[in-house]
Amino acid sequence: MRSKFVVSVIVLLVAACGAPATGRETKPPESALVGVTMPTTTSQRWTSDGENIKHNLESRGHRVDLQYAENDVPTQVKQVESQIAAGAKLLIIASVDGSALTKPLLMAAEAGIPVIAYDRLLRGSPNVDYYATFENFRVGIYQAESLLTGLGLRNGDGSPGPAAGPFNIELFAGSADDNNSAFFFNGAMSVLKPLIDDGKLVVRSGQTDFQAVTTLRWDGETARKRMEEIVTTAYRRTKVNGVLSPYDGISLGILTALKNNGYAPGQGFPVVTGQDAELGSVKSIIAGEQYSTIYKDTRELATATASMAEAVLKGRTPPQLNNLNDYENGVKIVPAFLLNPVSVDKSNYHKVLVESGYYSDDQLR
Repeated sequence: MRSKFVVSVIVLLVAACGAPATGRETKPPESALVGVTMPTTTSQRWTSDGENIKHNLESRGHRVDLQYAENDVPTQVKQVESQIAAGAKLLIIASVDGSALTKPLLMAAEAGIPVIAYDRLLRGSPNVDYYATFENFRVGIYQAESLLTGLGLRNGDGSPGPAAGPFNIELFAGSADDNNSAFFFNGAMSVLKPLIDDGKLVVRSGQTDFQAVTTLRWDGETARKRMEEIVTTAYRRTKVNGVLSPYDGISLGILTALKNNGYAPGQGFPVVTGQDAELGSVKSIIAGEQYSTIYKDTRELATATASMAEAVLKGRTPPQLNNLNDYENGVKIVPAFLLNPVSVDKSNYHKVLVESGYYSDDQLR
């Protein structure tokens, strides 16, 4: 069974990283077919990821079947099953719902097809070989620290800021069916909860539990409706000072709700965080609306994932693995490769995003 194989891989990695893994081919199949499934084309982030992975794998001589599920679980199940039937030698999956692919993952295992979970951990199945993502708990820490900096409770260097508070904030989390959402939220709350407990931060809606603040499918319109309800019920006599948002698409929905309810960009506009450095949100940061985002260079993640895939196709343990302990999917600990995120705001967007070639000045005008 492949679950036993993965355990042996971990032992081999500790003893001799890069050694051939038992039971795999020693040479990659010529022009191997790799199935790549992404959640949706409605997010700039996922379209870029898909194309970057495709380009990296094709440059290595492989064929790629790239599919987008448009946030529909049954569609993604069918896509993965069709890739298995088509003879894929490896699957790279960024899931719509990390717990909904148990059946196709079992089919892959029975066919001897290894699986790499891409940025979203596949849960509830032993049939996941590797995981490629970012330091997601750290993402949440950076979002919370940026929120505090925007409010003036801390300085950019981490020292105490000039403001004393209390400040009114609201909390948003990602989709509950995405394993990353809890990592982001828990990372942020490790910073924010002590300040909530001592009264420097006040959540007037009372919604502080993870399940109460999740946003199904990371949908911006869902976030807009919830933010408008919060503003109209909990902020009739006071103002929102900041909003913890886990993702740029959610942030744009929150900003729309705020502007619809009389908040105008400028001095005193709520501090709103984000993630993924999507083009619209970076422009919003430059314009003084969204305060910050978290940049995750998905070009690097795509390249690393393609390198991992190449190693697996050669029957070897990916040398990129740097975390063997923290990503438990409910059945097993999945060996992972983690990249570091970067916090971006108006003060450093040009250095981080433009000078790195991620965006051009023309794109941000």
